[in-house]
Amino acid sequence: MAAEGGGKETNEIKTQFTTREGVYKLLTHSEYSRPNRVPFNSQGSNPVKVSFVNVNDQSGNGDRICFNVGRELYFYIYKGVRKAADLSKPVDKRIYKGTQPTCHDFNPLTATAESVSLLVGFSAGQVQLIDPIKKETSKLFNEERLIDKSRVTCVRWVPGSESLFLVAHSSGSMYLYNVENTCGTTAPHYQLLKQGDNYAVHTCKSKSARNPLLRWTVGEGALNEFAFSPDGKFLACASQDGFLRVFGFDAAELHGTMKSYFGGLLCVCWSPDGRYIVAGGEDDLVTVWSFSDCRVIARGQGHKSWVSVVAFDHCTTSVEDGELPAEFSGSDEDFHEQIHFGAGRERANSSHSRLSKRNSTESRPVSVTYRFGSVGQDTQLCLWDLTEDILFPHLPLSRTRTHTNVMSATNNVSNSSATGNPANSLPDSLPRSNSLPQATNPGNSIIDSSFIANKFATLSLHDSRKERHEKDHKRNHSMGHISSKSSDKLNQLSSSRTVKAEAAKTLGTMLCPRMEEVPLLEPLVCKKIAHERLTVLIFLEDCLVTACQEGFICTWARPGKGGLSQNNPANSPSGTVV
Repeated sequence: MAAEGGGKETNEIKTQFTTREGVYKLLTHSEYSRPNRVPFNSQGSNPVKVSFVNVNDQSGNGDRICFNVGRELYFYIYKGVRKAADLSKPVDKRIYKGTQPTCHDFNPLTATAESVSLLVGFSAGQVQLIDPIKKETSKLFNEERLIDKSRVTCVRWVPGSESLFLVAHSSGSMYLYNVENTCGTTAPHYQLLKQGDNYAVHTCKSKSARNPLLRWTVGEGALNEFAFSPDGKFLACASQDGFLRVFGFDAAELHGTMKSYFGGLLCVCWSPDGRYIVAGGEDDLVTVWSFSDCRVIARGQGHKSWVSVVAFDHCTTSVEDGELPAEFSGSDEDFHEQIHFGAGRERANSSHSRLSKRNSTESRPVSVTYRFGSVGQDTQLCLWDLTEDILFPHLPLSRTRTHTNVMSATNNVSNSSATGNPANSLPDSLPRSNSLPQATNPGNSIIDSSFIANKFATLSLHDSRKERHEKDHKRNHSMGHISSKSSDKLNQLSSSRTVKAEAAKTLGTMLCPRMEEVPLLEPLVCKKIAHERLTVLIFLEDCLVTACQEGFICTWARPGKGGLSQNNPANSPSGTVV
């Protein structure tokens, strides 16, 4: 029998867990998988990924789900907490030969009940644009692999655009495409447009319009994931070299960076208001980074292996602002003006723009709680609360404080002997912002053909002082990232020496504070919920969705949202819950 939120045996799979807002319950009959419900043999395959889109169906059942398992790609009507999943009737199913889907993304702007635009990235480097409702394949990009031969790690539509999308590869490059352009019959020729500290942006030299429009080379090794800010103006990149790099997307300006405590960064996400970024990776930690101050403000320890996904819960996150200073109550002119990529790019939502602008130490919320979650290769789901005592440690606490566990920094953490400072305060010597370049002239759009890069964005690092040697961070249950291509491993090996040298230089600086120099969060919830490594965490309005490498996509009803009858875990059809 499954444990229901508790149990003495640590290996028991949990089917429910409790937070301050109530009990989250696994809806076993809302589980999505391959139609035969047989656990997928995950050895050597790419991670299972899930994408959602709402097609604004008049029937009120407009959610659609896409997921990949091995060589297969499925598209279903997602019934969530309302009705049991009917796996016998996928809207579309595709089986690929010679390559595997690795990631995918819907365009929410063009989605209707009759048509959706779905981008799919593949292990051999191609990107396909398909319509799973019409069962059409409209275009294939990088078909001859002339642009990049390495695995696609992340693909996203550019926010506000019906035609532009961005693709990241394990080579460390990103490419900007337009669905209207062809990729040409020869390899592209590039011209340097902009460069800065460990990144460069090139344009494609061509007499006629062709893909890619731009090539970004970022860091050393694979670029594992990127995420656009809520207003679409900034781009956060998590790389295998352990660096988080945040760019102004239109002008390709480096806004700030952060270095992991150990190893590569695998995942990244933005808070709903754009104030904070959370990243996770091979140091088994989640790291919270302030967008405005460009510094690490907290780390979370709870996972026993690599963190594969981080995500904010927009429904549980709450920010109650007091009276804002006069300079934050006016127009949007204080921040970047939105630069248009062409007819397809619309101005981002103004409320997001206003929220992003409030990234200032002068504008303090009265009460704030950010909820985010993480899943990892240790098969565990962790939920975290980020509250004002962590965000603003030097200010008096607001009227009602929600519960956040903060571990004492004097604990023995990651084999580093921590000394000294209280867990909920920063050392006096730690400045509140660093010398990273801020927003530049909004006219400097990298899409503007008349743009001349006179000033390159540079990252001003603090002079590294002599640091004491610290032992490598050791993971208890790390499982090693399964790579489908030997080229990925070669890329990682070739950059390992550089990464180690960089780590020695950055530890103890603003880029990578020591463990005792920032607050250490403890998870509100930390539960084992699967047999295989977890690869998906998505927060929806009435549930949260997780997926493991066996190919099972699980729906967890929020408190009071379980529309289905009580399920008996023993009758789980998949074997995921025992």
